[in-house]
Amino acid sequence: MRKIDEIVIHCSATRARADIGAREIRQWHVQGRGWRDIGYHFVIRRGGLIETGRPIDQAGSHVAGRNAGSIGLCLAGGLDDNLKPAANFTPEQWAALKDKLIELSAAFPEARILGHRDFPGVAKACPCFDVRAWLAKEGLEEPNAQAHI
Repeated sequence: MRKIDEIVIHCSATRARADIGAREIRQWHVQGRGWRDIGYHFVIRRGGLIETGRPIDQAGSHVAGRNAGSIGLCLAGGLDDNLKPAANFTPEQWAALKDKLIELSAAFPEARILGHRDFPGVAKACPCFDVRAWLAKEGLEEPNAQAHI
């Protein structure tokens, strides 16, 4: 198994009405970008269903320079009707994200939980919310909250 240092939360940068999953994102990544597989390990659909993307024992393709030691989770949504960043995720998605993070944190207790936008040089709003603030609100302990990227 790979050593996992980071669990990274993303969004699909799609409108709320687009209930996409791993199949659609895989198609974008493979056919659109020429990658060998979907970049994320998990995709959380609008109804809260968690779909498996790239196998967890394989490095993903979701944060440049950080894929070898990270797991990527993607929430469907993240854009409003005017294509502006929006944390428009459903209650079911928030609940599924929390459950998955609890599971992954138990399996990888030293891993930091971050949003894609928290990495240096990332000029994106993804995942369209402040991950650290959300973790605190949900009572989830982020093991290395004081650590710098």
